[in-house]
Amino acid sequence: MTSTEKLSAENLFDLSGQTVLVTGSSRGIGEAIARRCAQQGANVIISSRKQAACDVVAASINETEGREAAHAVACNIAHKEELQALVDATLAKFGPIDCLVCNAAVNPYYGPSKDIPDDAFDHVMSVNVKSNHWLCHMALPGMAERGSGSIIIISSVAGVVGSQTLGVYGLSKAADFQMARNIAVEYGPQNIRANCIAPGVIRTYFAEALWKDPKIEAAISKGSPLRRFGDPDEIAGAAVFLASKASSFMTGQSMVIDGGGLISMGDL
Repeated sequence: MTSTEKLSAENLFDLSGQTVLVTGSSRGIGEAIARRCAQQGANVIISSRKQAACDVVAASINETEGREAAHAVACNIAHKEELQALVDATLAKFGPIDCLVCNAAVNPYYGPSKDIPDDAFDHVMSVNVKSNHWLCHMALPGMAERGSGSIIIISSVAGVVGSQTLGVYGLSKAADFQMARNIAVEYGPQNIRANCIAPGVIRTYFAEALWKDPKIEAAISKGSPLRRFGDPDEIAGAAVFLASKASSFMTGQSMVIDGGGLISMGDL
């Protein structure tokens, strides 16, 4: 889109005809993103490790939208060959990938960084960083050939602040910020954008150790201006923005969506 082209209110966030691949989309933030993208007209690939869980979400989206808007493809992102199969299945079903949402992640350890086992450290960095690197560079050549595309990496506020319990997870999420910046610089001339979303604590299965403990929830919420945790759908709108023409001049950036936690000093 050039500076002289005008977008109407009707097509600003329109994703009609686009193909959006979302990893980790059988529940939580990924599912919410997939549902909202489909609502805006996109064809979406639902992916997680378990085919049955993916099938349920895809069927629900198709019923809601009244069309074949979603297709389920199981994939363990830790395995490079499964990622390539995921990309190939997407191309076969819906055609070229217009938007890739790297959402799936792991965090097998909660505690001081000094105590994390080596295998857990390697697993976090491999899945949260290397797998995203693999998948992005499987999707990018097709985007470059067509001269357009959007990469969205779901990072975390843990990649912005220090933590006594999420240090290595935060390290992996900080790397995701840099990955988006690198892709933005390398592929910007091909009209490909790359951005991150950094959620705060969202009520998902992934973060249930935090929000299911009333004391922890109260303590964390107290330091947030909105005084609460977020819901998956409150992240999905940002992903629609980054996938659509509305964000056509935005690249290499990180959107923090955390209820204001990072800008607040609590009661100090």
